[in-house]
Amino acid sequence: MLILPAIDLLDGKCVRLLKGDYSQVTVYSDSPGDQSAKFKEEGATFLHIVDLDGAKLGKPTNVDSVRQIVEVGLPIELGGGIRTLQDIETVLGLGVHRAILGTALVRNPALRQEAFRLFGGRVVAGIDARNGKVAVEGWEEESTIDAFEFAQRIFDEGCRTVIATDIATDGTLTGPNLEFLQRFTTISGLGVVASGGVGTMQDLAAIKAIEPPVEGAIVGKAIYESRFTVREAVSAFQ
Repeated sequence: MLILPAIDLLDGKCVRLLKGDYSQVTVYSDSPGDQSAKFKEEGATFLHIVDLDGAKLGKPTNVDSVRQIVEVGLPIELGGGIRTLQDIETVLGLGVHRAILGTALVRNPALRQEAFRLFGGRVVAGIDARNGKVAVEGWEEESTIDAFEFAQRIFDEGCRTVIATDIATDGTLTGPNLEFLQRFTTISGLGVVASGGVGTMQDLAAIKAIEPPVEGAIVGKAIYESRFTVREAVSAFQ
């Protein structure tokens, strides 16, 4: 199971939000590049990056910070504000390994279908859910779309990887929503990356025990608050 340390970018800094609430932000580092280098030194092989400013503004925003992270030399996935084919081309041109579509998946079916056709596995889906319904616009709006049914729909359209987040658990350190995650893995052929709620090594063990298995687990606040290290997580689960 791949361990993906998370870096959330806000005003060029590394932060974490509580349950996606922009008013509850903790700053952990002023240098995304230095933070990425630290993760690399500890054994990380892939990073999960979210442009929080971009998610609110509807366009990639923290470009300089992304460049700093890319220069560290690890493959990264990037989400937040990627709403057009040009946005996808822009972030991939920065050296991003794969672009995460979120709001655009819901708002623009034609775009998502074209994106999966043109870019294949370099475009993945971020399905962020509150009460089982897909949330959009930086988690500030909730749709009426069932998250699992939506995953099936976009899989049928060509999506092959979903990053599944239960917003109620994100940043809480209280454990992931295992039932929520497991439902996505029942879509045969769909790769699932678990996100939200990891607070302990036991939480990672519980995610790894999901059947069918997930591909990876994103870890953020637990690392920043020294619940365990990247090195420990990678050694145990990757």
